[in-house]
Amino acid sequence: MSRIVFVHGSFVPEAEARISLFDRGFLFGDAVYEVTAVIDGRMIDNDLHLARFARSLKEMDIPLALSLDRIVSIQLELIERNDLQHGTVYLQVSRGEADRDFLYSDKMEPKLIGFTQAKRLTGTAAQRDGISVDLAPDQRWQRRDIKTAMLLAQVMAKQAARARGFDDVWLVEDGLVTEGASSTAHIITADRRILTRPASRATLPGCTQRAVARLCAEQGLLFEERAFTPEEAQGAAEAFQTSASSLVMPVVRIADKSIGDGKPGPMTRHLQTLYLKAAGVLA
Repeated sequence: MSRIVFVHGSFVPEAEARISLFDRGFLFGDAVYEVTAVIDGRMIDNDLHLARFARSLKEMDIPLALSLDRIVSIQLELIERNDLQHGTVYLQVSRGEADRDFLYSDKMEPKLIGFTQAKRLTGTAAQRDGISVDLAPDQRWQRRDIKTAMLLAQVMAKQAARARGFDDVWLVEDGLVTEGASSTAHIITADRRILTRPASRATLPGCTQRAVARLCAEQGLLFEERAFTPEEAQGAAEAFQTSASSLVMPVVRIADKSIGDGKPGPMTRHLQTLYLKAAGVLA
């Protein structure tokens, strides 16, 4: 069955989808995007994702005539039309279409696209056994708090990490871990404190991270927002990363150092369970 996508106001088969050669998202990466997880046909943390989506649009000075309620209805229709049970819903808004020019008019009409991707997010080998992450210099621009479509630095970092035999990569700047190339980095100390970098322009505010922080507050777990070094991460008792597509993902090796005993730790397992229960996946 052909996948149905949303392009500029219409639901169409993906083979019929068309985006202009002069779309600024294509020419300049002048666009923002958002990804929401779907488990058992239901969107997870979508309120957090749409709030971040709206903030990114505002920071980029891209107006969007559609209400958030209308965007939710588009997401739901994409899920229904594609019978999506497990995977993600992707949204992207570009500033619009115009002849190539670095400057843009405030009269441009933003363009919204959306599609689904089927993917099992729970019960995977990576969720069970954990992943390895490489360390690489952070070469991105300085407004990482905006979720833009400019992802070349992340693409290159991930590709290099994969070529070196790693599953993913964490980025480092000024001697501190910023975040994963498409995730939020966390470590757990020997005294059971969960550490992650505080919000700033250096990192993207993670929606799954916020959901985990809320769960930690409810459970009385120590969740501390402070930066940490690669060496501190490699010496941690446990490590994990969060994102819409990886949920709570155990990290068992960072560069050449195994974390703990090289297996997902008990607190990470507990957080996985808490998150899936809050999402309604586990009873």
